[in-house]
Amino acid sequence: MSDHLSDPPDEETLYDLAELFKTFGDSTRIRILFTLFDNEINVGDLANALGMTQSAVSHQLKILKQSRLVGSRRDGKSMIYFLADDHVRTIIRQGLDHVEE
Repeated sequence: MSDHLSDPPDEETLYDLAELFKTFGDSTRIRILFTLFDNEINVGDLANALGMTQSAVSHQLKILKQSRLVGSRRDGKSMIYFLADDHVRTIIRQGLDHVEE
């Protein structure tokens, strides 16, 4: 992939990209993503790990799922959450590299 864009994306794509970056613009959601970086975890354990209520974590997970950053699967009565794909890991790694420069 080139570092230069020959043609700018259309307005809808630019809007979607801005919305994606807005999702990353919340430190609580970033904490959730870091917790899920190498783990699949249910809401209760995620809430305990972050010192938050299950309700608060569920609200943030809903936003992360809508942005396709987090996926979920059912395990008995529990929902297990995980990072949606390696693109999410790459965005987090590159963002961290950028701020630590």
